[in-house]
Amino acid sequence: MLIFFICIALLVLAYKFYSPFVERQAGIDPTAKTPQTRFNDGVDYVEVHPVKAYLIQFLNVAGVGPIFGPILGALYGPVALVWIVIGNILGGAVHDYFSGVLSIKEDGKSLPEIAGHYFNVFFKGVMLVFTAMLLFFVGVVFIMSPAGLLSNLSYFEGTFLSGNTFWVLVILGYYFLATLLPIDKIITKLYPVFGLLMIVMTLSLAVALLMNAPHLPIAEDFLAYFDHSHYNNDLLEPNPNGLPVWPLLFVTITCGAISGFHSTQAPIMARCLTNEKYVRPVYYGAMMSEGIVACVWATAGIAAFPGGYVELKQILDQGGPGLVVNQVATSYLGVMGGIMAIIAVAIFPITSGDTAFRSLRLTIIDAFNIPQSMRNRLLLAVPILVIAYFMTKIDFSLIWRYFAFSNMLLSTSVLWLATKYLFDRGTFHWIVSIPAIIGTSVTVSYIMTAGIGLGMPIELSKPIGAAVGVVVLIALIIAHQKRKAVPA
Repeated sequence: MLIFFICIALLVLAYKFYSPFVERQAGIDPTAKTPQTRFNDGVDYVEVHPVKAYLIQFLNVAGVGPIFGPILGALYGPVALVWIVIGNILGGAVHDYFSGVLSIKEDGKSLPEIAGHYFNVFFKGVMLVFTAMLLFFVGVVFIMSPAGLLSNLSYFEGTFLSGNTFWVLVILGYYFLATLLPIDKIITKLYPVFGLLMIVMTLSLAVALLMNAPHLPIAEDFLAYFDHSHYNNDLLEPNPNGLPVWPLLFVTITCGAISGFHSTQAPIMARCLTNEKYVRPVYYGAMMSEGIVACVWATAGIAAFPGGYVELKQILDQGGPGLVVNQVATSYLGVMGGIMAIIAVAIFPITSGDTAFRSLRLTIIDAFNIPQSMRNRLLLAVPILVIAYFMTKIDFSLIWRYFAFSNMLLSTSVLWLATKYLFDRGTFHWIVSIPAIIGTSVTVSYIMTAGIGLGMPIELSKPIGAAVGVVVLIALIIAHQKRKAVPA
């Protein structure tokens, strides 16, 4: 129980003391006119109150990621909590903050346009491909996961509501409307309410866990993870099947720790803020909140199953993370609370999926300077959603692996973009460049090891990933020294 409180306290303290330091490096100007003030168009550039903006950003980035990812990460044991907290403080929150800073200072533009400004056309093209790929995979994942949750509810058994295809079509229909309509028609009206619902449900589950769970992670569990004498103890040993922490844990738990998807959502609220000073509470605050959600669900995955790794693995094999959510919510919140939690967990990914497709539309419009007419929005939305429907027929686990890898890859790219931004400003770039180096090492190691990549032995990919990180660090130091040598 103490470990859980320490994790939450560290996230809150980081917002209180570390985020102001990060903000000072960014060059925030409260007197500057924001994109919303200069480009108000009634569609995407619409004034939104900062509290609403925080709730919308929180809901946009949270979705199912900080729930499903930490549940899968719970297979690694309490070390999952360590990664969530450290990754969030040093990587994820800083990544999200600078995603907002870069967008609001660049007229609310999407990532590829910003990359083209700070680097070159080639990097812009690479970022366009990565961003579009990730947004599309996110949209597909956030069709399949809520459809699966809703169709598996026992209350719908034996009715047409138990059909997965039915819910896929319903969700796609909603995505079609949300992608086309102005942001103040649905998103700014409903999403703050859903954001509050997520906060309430997370707090309810946290309280229930603290009151009822007999297996909350304690300090001895962390020590047991590194104690080889416990390798045959399924309760204490989180890794009896040899799941490698590096790099798989870092890719399994992205949302809650660090997620490139969040940067794709940055322009949505960057086009709606009325003052640059709101960037920190909206973006950094939303990511800190997501870290808390991830800690709660990672703890639930560890604590809710007395059989430890073996029992959790069996449930995941039987019905995936959705079944774990179902059992945890029902066990700790009762029948009605369980229904509310499951419905809420189904709503959250839907609210991220629609903004993923909306961001994909905005990214394409920005990249090719397409006018914001209804006809053009239709011509973009219809084929994207039709292709997404056919993608839902592919195995979910395969889609998730591509989503997880592209997520880490994009977050690393954004950290390098933020490094260039701070490098040009002459401020303390190490707050983003060090996480970028680590992200580079993880990404290289993963793609060399993974089945969707080169499939090399993990023993070989680890040193190669680390070597790439060291090379990048040396190159950065050399570039830094050259910059200092240039006369002002």
